Amino acid sequence: MARSFLSPGFQDVLSQGSTSPVTSYRKLQGWSSDQNKWNEKLYPFWKEGDPRWKDCWKGGRVTVKLDTDSPALVGSNVTFVVTLQFPKCQKEDNDGNIVYERNCTQDFPVSQDQQVYVYNWTEWIDNCGWENCTSNHSHNVFPDGRPFPHYPGWRRRNFVYVFHTFGQYYQRTGRSSAMFSVNTANITLGKHVMALSIYRRGHSSYVPIARASAIYVVTDKIPVSVSMFQKHDRNISDSIFIKDSPITFDVKIHDPSYYLNNSAISYKWNFGDGSGLFVASSPVVSHTYTLQGNFTPNLTVQAIIPVPCKPVTPTVPLPTSAEGILEVNIIQMMSIQMTESQAENSLVDFVVTCQGSLPTDVCTVVSDPTCQVSKSVVCDPITITDECLLTIRRAFEEPGTYCINITLGDDTSQALTSALISVNGGSSSRRTEGVFIFLGVLAVLAAIGAFVLYKRYKQYKPIERSTGQADNHEGLTAYFSNFKAIFFSSSTEKNPLLKSKPGIV
Repeated sequence: MARSFLSPGFQDVLSQGSTSPVTSYRKLQGWSSDQNKWNEKLYPFWKEGDPRWKDCWKGGRVTVKLDTDSPALVGSNVTFVVTLQFPKCQKEDNDGNIVYERNCTQDFPVSQDQQVYVYNWTEWIDNCGWENCTSNHSHNVFPDGRPFPHYPGWRRRNFVYVFHTFGQYYQRTGRSSAMFSVNTANITLGKHVMALSIYRRGHSSYVPIARASAIYVVTDKIPVSVSMFQKHDRNISDSIFIKDSPITFDVKIHDPSYYLNNSAISYKWNFGDGSGLFVASSPVVSHTYTLQGNFTPNLTVQAIIPVPCKPVTPTVPLPTSAEGILEVNIIQMMSIQMTESQAENSLVDFVVTCQGSLPTDVCTVVSDPTCQVSKSVVCDPITITDECLLTIRRAFEEPGTYCINITLGDDTSQALTSALISVNGGSSSRRTEGVFIFLGVLAVLAAIGAFVLYKRYKQYKPIERSTGQADNHEGLTAYFSNFKAIFFSSSTEKNPLLKSKPGIV
């Protein structure tokens, strides 16, 4: 009996069993949906325990160290650093090849022809010109088929790193170490897992060599630490001090991406001895306790982040690339007729036009007839080079009445149109009736639509704790609030419903 083989998706390959599928998310800049297909022929996928792992690298197993500077304040960047650790006596040379170290005692005998190179990738490239090799003509692509970027020295980057988090993936080439940052503005608060798969260059395909994962935290509270010391204190770790002698409090803010670098930061102290509140602009303050006893100082940190608004002149028209998407319209809805043996779902094509800037992504939200309860959300990048006219194909598993929201967006704006459709099932054909409800809901970034000639400042105020909430063990807390608008609901479906075909999204 013949059986069909379905290519795995990025989510299947990269989850490693440690991350649950994300059904709804806000797009990370430069990342792609993990529902895309993975080229398993060029990038084979091995499960843990597969015996092929033992032979994926000459001389032993490669281990990987994945570090992060988490926690990250929402809106700032969180950075990840990857370092490959090769077996004993192996290192990477200036050309990216893996060589044996001189004067290093190895745990196993090495043949004469292996005393220099572990992997001589330079020879592979020079012998066949890499792109001209019959076995490697399609080698310079990522697992999703996208070509490697051709920046200087790109052929000497012999490792492929694929990162996975928040229902999306990011891929890059590199040497034995790599570093990259992710902006957290579109990442929800809390703990998340960054999964990593690493492949090395091979003759006919890439070979998996290591996997790793790391937990990172996104928070709306400014991460701080406080150290206390007193002159002539013999043991600064016991938190025991002498009265009538000043104690110095030194606050360190964890902000490795310098997100708060231009912010006005204030420190509000309550030293817990009845002396009242003290507000300082410096992270270092001193306080003298005149009474004996146990005291719990409390600290609240506030940051005012400047948000500059550039003046705009209404009478001067902006270029097309900066004016935003002004209007979206559904001009036609068509039911796709299919034979009964072929049809599993009802297919509907929505022909959409827009005015203003050309969109770079499209999202479809399917809701109940009241447009209040979302049933699924699907977003895809699109490429339009001339006229804003595209066809969106949508599959419906069951007959019924649905509210359809179609949103086109670019880097500076979003525009929405909606329609109420009725999908009727039939034995030989399916019929779709559409009624337009409302069109052209426009959302343009404040940087484009604001007409102000001065800087506006957004103040982050402390979040009040509920009654009875306990202080932490150090008695020091810092609060930071940030308002985030969620454009889509958190419900989506498991399989993508927008089909990628020429002329159809």
